[in-house]
Amino acid sequence: MQEAQKKLGKRIRELREKKKLSQEAFAGACGLNRVHMSDIERGEVNLTLATLNKIARNLHTTSATLLKGIL
Repeated sequence: MQEAQKKLGKRIRELREKKKLSQEAFAGACGLNRVHMSDIERGEVNLTLATLNKIARNLHTTSATLLKGIL
């Protein structure tokens, strides 16, 4: 499962960077702490569905799209 977390974190980071958002600004928009967002992007955190939905919404995508091909 940790490999899936790392792939998801990498995908989130790539999409955030593509939108030219700093990690701090993006974390704030998602209602998360920057350190927690860093942990997510490194694949160190097992996300809840609620957090995944917040991240997807702020990336203007869906949770399903973020997970596609990862699981």
